[in-house]
Amino acid sequence: MLYRKIQPFLENYLRSDANKVLIVDGARQIGKSFIIRYVGSRLFENYIELNFAEDFNGPRLFEKARTVKDFYFQLSTVAGDKMREKENTLIFLDEIQTYPHLLTMLKFLKQDDRFTYIASGSLLGVTLKKTSSIPIGSVEVKRMYPLDFEEFLLANGFGGYAIDRLRESFLAGEALEAPLHEKVLGLFKRYLLIGGMPDAVNTYLAENNIVRVRTIHNDIRSFYADDASKYEADNNKKLKIRRIYEMIPSNLENKKKRMVFQDIEEKRGKRFSDYQDEFEYLISSGIALDVNAISSPVFPLAQSVGKNLLKLYLNDVGLLTNALYANNIRAVLDDEAGINLGSVYESVVAQELAAHGCKLFYYDNRSKGEVDYLIDDYDSLSAVPIEVKSGKDYTVHSALSGFVANEDYHVKKAYVLSNERKVLHSGKITYLPIYYVMFFKSAAEGGLL
Repeated sequence: MLYRKIQPFLENYLRSDANKVLIVDGARQIGKSFIIRYVGSRLFENYIELNFAEDFNGPRLFEKARTVKDFYFQLSTVAGDKMREKENTLIFLDEIQTYPHLLTMLKFLKQDDRFTYIASGSLLGVTLKKTSSIPIGSVEVKRMYPLDFEEFLLANGFGGYAIDRLRESFLAGEALEAPLHEKVLGLFKRYLLIGGMPDAVNTYLAENNIVRVRTIHNDIRSFYADDASKYEADNNKKLKIRRIYEMIPSNLENKKKRMVFQDIEEKRGKRFSDYQDEFEYLISSGIALDVNAISSPVFPLAQSVGKNLLKLYLNDVGLLTNALYANNIRAVLDDEAGINLGSVYESVVAQELAAHGCKLFYYDNRSKGEVDYLIDDYDSLSAVPIEVKSGKDYTVHSALSGFVANEDYHVKKAYVLSNERKVLHSGKITYLPIYYVMFFKSAAEGGLL
């Protein structure tokens, strides 16, 4: 079974007498239901799982359940023999966004306090916006992502002790020995191909067959592109959501990588505001990661966001390499000449940082250039710039150098990530092997570095 780092969080929540109902949010196909089912069925004698997407496409027992008594009655028709006491009965409400009125009911189910509850869903941001009575104070939302690189290492037999050794080297600012570096970098390149979708990882581990893995990637991308039809009634918006999603891989191959709004419908004069709902769907659903432009990097970065200069990345790097290279693995594994892996390396860094709780920004200045990522550093109350390099010229970065040298920005530290093994320091800039990004954490998780 694939180990997920959210597992201890779920166990602690279910063992506690929390005064809120936990909702695990995130894109489909990332393993939300599996890990909740695994933890919940182990901790509770009476485990009840309700999949509301299946109910909606079938009997619709819960479609008109508007009171706690109505809910309990419908629940008793499918799991009456398991409705015992709170201490030994867990009710897992899967795909809860299917019935928005049940989000409101969570408050009253918790107040009734008859059973233990946990929920999962996707598109919660969009659903809550459309919900007339949001249960503020009664729910806690935890975002989940595909497997990150550390989880991928564990899946490939890389033990916890070995990862602790890597973490110690990272914290000490030390490079790995050459053989270990090659091993970790080799697994990192495989991660670029396989990504973190559980079905893709399990298939890779079982069959070691890239064609089978790519079939899964294709299925997931098609599923994501089609999924809007279930939650968006406006056919015109459905088409635009699909168009934007399908544009992401080719867009990332452009020099600027940002969304060109007039390309969506091939109409001049279009702006972000013309597609705000479509972007909100893609981002809230978890199938796209948004990176917003900052021209004046003042802490906190969110107060300086420029929505008209938006970058979108796919939520999983394996989906991107599938779209770009299909079954050809040499482009990634062998560093083939003429193949620019810049978009792939930037994507995997975005995926890692997002999974570790970092809000993503990039620096954009017409005269001074771009820096790939900016992250808030709450210790120094300043921005931390991060540059990602896929080639040999990892020390060439005029925009980053200018950014660090600008005294108005109060930069305390900056990082360049590349395939280079050595850890180097040059003024405020530290050069790190790219796999060390797995140890970057947001302030909310205990400090950036």
